[in-house]
Amino acid sequence: MKLFTAVIEKCSNTDLYVGSIPGFPGAHSQAETLDELNRNLKEVVEMLLEDGEPELEGEFIGTQNVMVA
Repeated sequence: MKLFTAVIEKCSNTDLYVGSIPGFPGAHSQAETLDELNRNLKEVVEMLLEDGEPELEGEFIGTQNVMVA
């Protein structure tokens, strides 16, 4: 079993959740709910892994707050 971290945003134009897995080319999706997005991302990753282990282009480290005056 593999665990991937997804970055999720909500699009203000479509009101959809948009998710991607940093560094994993092609691993992105969108949905109306977070549960649906999780299922979509899982399906996409499973499909991509059928072609073999990806060479990840990066690694998710975390988030930071940036204060601007």
